[in-house]
Amino acid sequence: MAIDDLLDEHEQSERVRTWLRKNGAGLIGGIALGIGAIIGWQWWSKQHSSDLAQANARYDAVLKSIQAKQLDKASKDMAALQQGPANIYAELAALRLAKAQADDGKYDQALATLRGLKTEGELKLLVDQRVARLLIQTGKSDEALKLLATADDNQSLELRGDALIALGRRDAARDAYAKSLTTLDVAAPQRRLLETKLMDAGGTVPNPAEPI
Repeated sequence: MAIDDLLDEHEQSERVRTWLRKNGAGLIGGIALGIGAIIGWQWWSKQHSSDLAQANARYDAVLKSIQAKQLDKASKDMAALQQGPANIYAELAALRLAKAQADDGKYDQALATLRGLKTEGELKLLVDQRVARLLIQTGKSDEALKLLATADDNQSLELRGDALIALGRRDAARDAYAKSLTTLDVAAPQRRLLETKLMDAGGTVPNPAEPI
């Protein structure tokens, strides 16, 4: 090997050692951080899976209590479910329990169950609609109107019409039903019932090809 080649190798070795002295701590720190991130992710994934499995088991317990018509026990099971990390299981359990309570004539309990939900977006609208339906059913139509005052979807407009009918405000109810029809597809299965409500309120069902 030529002397020049030896000098080049020696020079390169010195450059590598110099670079390692300057950057070695940062390189080791980066590796440590990377390993830590991997370990942290694995722990989080395992913990998250454990939480979901536990939530699923508690959700099943709520459903079994509902099916057995043990609604008080179902309420306790749901409370245990809600104490865990926020998840869709708690929301679904509350909706199922509220329906069972309402079917059993326990309207106040059903309202309390629904109002205890902390929701947003489309799920919040669904919960508000169910609350409004219970309010109308229990003679609290004024509260139902306030709850759905700004909603303009088909179901909310129909419920507002129902609340107005209950309050004896047929003209306003007719307008609400008519607006609800404009948001409903011609082939929608619930359209016939809505048309009946509109006619009962003194309105006329328009030709589907014509605007209301």
